[in-house]
Amino acid sequence: MRVPLAGKPVHTIIGLMSGTSLDGIDAAVVQVRGCGMDAKAELLAFHCMEYESELRERLKALCSNGHSRVADLCVMNAYLGRRFAEAAQEAAESAGLPLDDIDFISSHGQTVWHQPAVIGEEPYFMPSTLQIGDLSVIAKLTGKPVIGDYRPADMAVGGQGAPLTPYADYTFFRHDDIGRIVQNIGGIGNCTILPAGASSDAVTAFDTGPGNMLIDEAIYQLSDGALHYDRNGEWAAQGKVNEELLLEMLAHPYFRLEPAKTTGREMFGREYAAVWIAEGLNRQLTAEDIAATFTALTVRSIACAYREFVFGLHSVHEVIVSGGGANNSTLMRWLAAELPEQKVMASDEWGLSGDAKEAVAFALLANDFVHGVPNNLPAVTGAASSTVMGKLALP
Repeated sequence: MRVPLAGKPVHTIIGLMSGTSLDGIDAAVVQVRGCGMDAKAELLAFHCMEYESELRERLKALCSNGHSRVADLCVMNAYLGRRFAEAAQEAAESAGLPLDDIDFISSHGQTVWHQPAVIGEEPYFMPSTLQIGDLSVIAKLTGKPVIGDYRPADMAVGGQGAPLTPYADYTFFRHDDIGRIVQNIGGIGNCTILPAGASSDAVTAFDTGPGNMLIDEAIYQLSDGALHYDRNGEWAAQGKVNEELLLEMLAHPYFRLEPAKTTGREMFGREYAAVWIAEGLNRQLTAEDIAATFTALTVRSIACAYREFVFGLHSVHEVIVSGGGANNSTLMRWLAAELPEQKVMASDEWGLSGDAKEAVAFALLANDFVHGVPNNLPAVTGAASSTVMGKLALP
């Protein structure tokens, strides 16, 4: 089935992404030629609308188990739709384009809850996910068709609804002769394994665990709200990793689960961070030591995941890092030290902005939606079949 939007060989799309780090809305203006795995994408402009501190904390509360109210979710769903629309308009301006030149908008939305596994035996407990930022609000305010809410379609055919960006990772980074891992380090860390010469059904991916989420929360709490992240890893670089505390954190059962697996703030959110920050302070660790230990958790959990679930199956030559973690030189330096046999580099070295990559990925998913092309990877999500993900809101 093709929708009427699919009549052009080249589409200009705005991809919108707000991730688990809750730092703001990433907006990428992308020109896409063709569709499917052979699509060619060119980034025309990238814009980030940062969230103010109060909004960030409100979103954290919505993502916290036991602290969300239906009324708050309802209001924030509409409010974020307005903010996503503003981000799209600002992105078009940064590209020097009127909105009339944009064919459609793709919005991932803001995940506030993601529960891919059945919990308990009650009939109402089933795999579910919720992204807010109302698509109709975005469509009406911008006057453009909007595609979004991708995850439920994959979950409806038995998948985990995540990760979704490996579809774009395969499009951008596959190589006939070089085995690669594409590692995103946003709020959560997730990796895509691209064996040399692999077809799309041979791609695997999973969430490695916390990315910047715990580091950001530690910096916020330990700075009394003055800072929201460890700029360039400066706090971690001044601290000392507490190996005993690190090993206790690495004992979390998530790290032992075999892929496919996904996680989020439900497991590694504010409450989890607060427990370990308190434990660090009880052990007389400095704020810098805690930042260093949390950074080491991200690094070690990534490297351990590779050794446990990847290296025994695939030959990997390069690790390409995107997301906010790629801007943390301490984290990148420590990750390279953990992986001496692989070349660790940022995706920017390949000409694709690590900050923009996920927003670009959702532009590709929307492009395939309008062409009626399946845009999930069952081998990655665990879905029983390929499917077209997304929902359409018209202006």
